[in-house]
Amino acid sequence: MLCEFCAGETVKKRVKRHHLYNRRLYIVENVDAEVCAECGERYFHAQTLDAIDAFLADDHPVKARMDVEIVSMNQATA
Repeated sequence: MLCEFCAGETVKKRVKRHHLYNRRLYIVENVDAEVCAECGERYFHAQTLDAIDAFLADDHPVKARMDVEIVSMNQATA
């Protein structure tokens, strides 16, 4: 497929994906994606995203845990 941003050709790869599910952030490894060989833009098929949701909905093994901060660049500075 062609990249929507640079028209480069994509290749199939397995990547890490940051995935928000039920107001929780997950880092999912070994996710199938189409990745642009030129700019690196990543594309995920709907079936892949549905499979991630289904995996996270059930009991699943947890490789590691980490704290994540949510910040806003719109904060007024003193």
